[in-house]
Amino acid sequence: MNKPASLALLIVGIILIIYGISASDSIGSNISEAFTGAPTDKTIWLLVGGIICGVTGLIGVLRSGTKS
Repeated sequence: MNKPASLALLIVGIILIIYGISASDSIGSNISEAFTGAPTDKTIWLLVGGIICGVTGLIGVLRSGTKS
């Protein structure tokens, strides 16, 4: 994977994680968590997507820095 694409994935991952953390602190998520014991689906998907994008981007950045 080339470095610009990896950097873009890393940045998108960080942004999604930030939005996921923000969504987990929202009133809707708190109400849902009070009744179901779990955060909303949106919060979970934002965090999972952010982690996947972030890890993929980080691996791509680290691997593209070395020449094989």
